Amino acid sequence: MSAYQEFHRRSIEQPDVFWGAEAQRIHWHKPCTQVLQYDNPPFRQWFAGGETNLCYNAVDRHLAARPDQAALIHVSSETGAEITYTYRQLHEEVSRFAAIMQAQGVGKGDRVLIYMPMIPEAVFAMLATVRLGAIHSVVFGGFASASLATRIEDAAPKLLVTADAGMRGGKVIAYKPLVDEAMELAGSAAPATVILVNRGLAEAPMMKPGRDLDYATLRQQHLDDRAEVVWVESNHPSYILYTSGTTGKPKGVQRDTGGYAVALASSMEYIYGGKPGETFFSTSDIGWVVGHSYIVYAPLICGMATLVYEGLPIRPDPGIWWQLVEKYRATVMFSAPTAIRVLKKQDPEWLHKYDLSSLRALFMAGEPLDEPTASWISEELKIPVLDNYWQTETGWPMLTVCNGVEALPTKLGSPGLPVYGYNVKLLDEATGEEVPAGEKGVIAVIPPLPPGCMSTVWGQDERFVNTYFSLFQDRKVYSSFDWGIRDADGYFTILGRTDDVINVAGHRLGTREIEEAVSGHSAIAEVAVVGVHDTLKGQVPQAFAVLRDPSVLKDPDKKAALEKEVIAKVASQLGAIANPARVYFVNQLPKTRSGKVLRRSIQALAEGRDPGDLTTLDDPSGLEQVREAVQS
Repeated sequence: MSAYQEFHRRSIEQPDVFWGAEAQRIHWHKPCTQVLQYDNPPFRQWFAGGETNLCYNAVDRHLAARPDQAALIHVSSETGAEITYTYRQLHEEVSRFAAIMQAQGVGKGDRVLIYMPMIPEAVFAMLATVRLGAIHSVVFGGFASASLATRIEDAAPKLLVTADAGMRGGKVIAYKPLVDEAMELAGSAAPATVILVNRGLAEAPMMKPGRDLDYATLRQQHLDDRAEVVWVESNHPSYILYTSGTTGKPKGVQRDTGGYAVALASSMEYIYGGKPGETFFSTSDIGWVVGHSYIVYAPLICGMATLVYEGLPIRPDPGIWWQLVEKYRATVMFSAPTAIRVLKKQDPEWLHKYDLSSLRALFMAGEPLDEPTASWISEELKIPVLDNYWQTETGWPMLTVCNGVEALPTKLGSPGLPVYGYNVKLLDEATGEEVPAGEKGVIAVIPPLPPGCMSTVWGQDERFVNTYFSLFQDRKVYSSFDWGIRDADGYFTILGRTDDVINVAGHRLGTREIEEAVSGHSAIAEVAVVGVHDTLKGQVPQAFAVLRDPSVLKDPDKKAALEKEVIAKVASQLGAIANPARVYFVNQLPKTRSGKVLRRSIQALAEGRDPGDLTTLDDPSGLEQVREAVQS
């Protein structure tokens, strides 16, 4: 048994001992009375009876050892803003913002909705909220007013914090009109107070007397005020984060406090190798779970500097990320495959222009990391590129390679092994029994879920059980709703959502497998495969591919020949049964603002249906590309 296997085994078989030791990584105002309380499955309580505070662990705890060290580095390639806050300065801003919130009546257990761009005040607001024992709900800035309204209705916040506008690709996105409309739609659930950070980007926002307050004015009024930390029981909710793509009543993932802090603190050593005093650069957004965990909380809990970036990976040029790595000596970087595929289309010289010697590893998450993308970025950077598999619900990785425990090999296309604390199994969808290596199954976790994972669905315990623990009727296990396969060494490969499996003439095919085959063609930069209704076969796969050289599209003969080549490549790798019925070439795929491809909408257009809810769509031109392709 390897060192990591033994480490993982102890975490599963002796969770009290294992996590009791890991809990020493954070500050406890009052120690727990029980490490794991599990008398009401699948609900569990970690570090029951213990009292702590997320903000204290992220900020106050470091004042003695590193008050003048960089804590928060903000860079906006949209506005040109660039500012660094030390831990001392961050403490002042956060405790002042908490005092402002207190003055508006916010206290323990109240909800604060944060609808902000990637600016320092957004991080201040998150930390200030948990400082008071209140619960934040961050909604991705720029979400449509109807989506924002449903989240307001569900969370019923006492306070909403927003900005006049965000910027993306040089375009101003006005937030305040969206907030005003959402407040109207939310009716009685709308909070009594809105605090607005005015960046001066949009026209002077309309301020509603008696409701809307200017942050700069409040900050001046409370310049000398500081709110003290409110200690909360370990299982007190820290935040609600709504899962993207939900329909009807939104699904609010509820996170605890103590378990989350411990899980993040341990992950920084065992998974990411981050050390106090270093710089962590996550290219995500605070509106998503990666932003919560690895822009805001984990780096600060660890005593690192966190780089908060507003902008695109290719603006003002494709070297902007690498310029920041050099300038701030980032040691750990976290991004998404979609962003790397965007960079893959650019001149690789941008990667070689800057001194990246500080960077030890690049981590990926958010979607499966395909082999061509992983190989390309790894060869260009000459550092380990490590895939993570996790979900909004888990809050931190489920599958990866924990090099902080033991140096283990990586395998292209695989995120790796089950992370300590997660008893991950591949189960047969019909029987619930574990499948052997080499066979497809549903990725599941035998409860109790480890610290850091969701506690429940906000206000809907029954929905928590019915959604996540009812796939296998005779077994209460957590379903990820993802297909996977495990090799003889225990490494997992993600094959796509269980509802992204297509049935072609009785054969079940994962669209991810076909995407891997298509993206292996040298002409293809990016691809999405969907199952489309077919009267003869039930469903057939169709591929929508972005080319490295779009000029091919101008020549119908070359285009037709390339389509045949791609289909032949799929046949050679997966067999003719997996051949796409069509390969459509487009200049752009429709994506959400977090970079995920809208496969549901692509499938709907391919079947001549309405593409559905597009509130998360980043750029409408991608959807139009698909529409034109299928209609041509």
